[in-house]
Amino acid sequence: MAYAQTGLDSGDTAWILVASAFILMMTLPGLALFYSGLVRSGNVLSVMMQCFSVACVSSVLWLLAGYSIAFGDGGNANAWWGGLGKVLLIGIGTDTLSGSIPEILFCVFQMTFAVITPALIVGAYVERIKFLHVVLFSGLWMLLVYAPVAHWLWGGGFLADLGVLDFAGGLVVHATAAVAALVLAIMLGPRRDFPGDLHPPHNPGLTMAGAAMLWVGWYGFNGGSALAANGAASMAIFVTHISASTAALVWVVIEKLRFGKPSLIGLVTGLIAGLASITPASGFVGPVGGLVIGLVGGVVCYLAVEWIKFKLHIDDALDVFAVHGVGGIIGTLLTAVFGASAFGGLGLERSISEQLISQIIGTVVVVVWTAVASYLLVVLVRKLVGLRVDERDELEGLDYSSHGEHSYHL
Repeated sequence: MAYAQTGLDSGDTAWILVASAFILMMTLPGLALFYSGLVRSGNVLSVMMQCFSVACVSSVLWLLAGYSIAFGDGGNANAWWGGLGKVLLIGIGTDTLSGSIPEILFCVFQMTFAVITPALIVGAYVERIKFLHVVLFSGLWMLLVYAPVAHWLWGGGFLADLGVLDFAGGLVVHATAAVAALVLAIMLGPRRDFPGDLHPPHNPGLTMAGAAMLWVGWYGFNGGSALAANGAASMAIFVTHISASTAALVWVVIEKLRFGKPSLIGLVTGLIAGLASITPASGFVGPVGGLVIGLVGGVVCYLAVEWIKFKLHIDDALDVFAVHGVGGIIGTLLTAVFGASAFGGLGLERSISEQLISQIIGTVVVVVWTAVASYLLVVLVRKLVGLRVDERDELEGLDYSSHGEHSYHL
């Protein structure tokens, strides 16, 4: 996350207004459509309900305390959290600035990240989780996992002091969501027909529509993280597009070689892998870096899907960890290489080896913290409201058993 010069700039403000809308569109309706097309027809509305509810809960909690924890001034404890000085946005008015944009706009922009991150976790537990668990876990997780990690890297915390680079959320967004998804998938257990008799996606076209919105929205996600309407934002958008295109083509080629027919689901999943992979690097690498990160991310994420599902037998239903987690971590590590001017990057303040060590430390810290905290939160919320629906509800589908509605009347 970049921070622009002080003094209000109308161009920067206009761009971040648009970028904020783009990112919210990524969750609603982009992610909701993407995930809904991948599940059985009896679970479409439940996925939409989960994504929408997570967005609402995260937004309210961001106002109450999330923004303060992530971007406040924690005083002597600022290395760890931002404190509670900005609870309910105390002291923030229309004329308060953050760099060259109003601070209230910066808060809105960051809120959209806090919305989509727990929403990404939805993909791990579809078709078998209690709705109340989703709401309580997501809210607590945003406050106690996401917000502190955002502070560590973007709010002047200890990982920022260590020089860890994460331009738009390879660690803050993708790694945290993916690790939490893996923890939940393991603790929740597999769907009853996993892995041998899984139903295919009920509507690949719906998933493609969601993926298209995610791709467009990612312009705001990565380009907006420059926090200015300038060349850095432009380069971030370009490398994002190239990485996504490359990874999508990688999946098409792999499926053609393996199965003889490339699939639409493979194409759009590869696209998301490329987008996740370039996210942490997008403000530091050049076009060559975008191409290589898309290539590497596409291949490794594909292998990760196979390994997690069919070797480890973990039912991360919609491949959150394999795509977002593995992709985000790959991009985080490769930032140290392709951010260097020798490899076409925009230049690093340290050597490649020194930067790589920082990136590894940052990755380990975020993964371990997220895994431990997510586990404890699942245990707590499970004691309060339970975790998994019963087998009859799972068979019937959560649209009706949890919400009393049907996706389709045919």
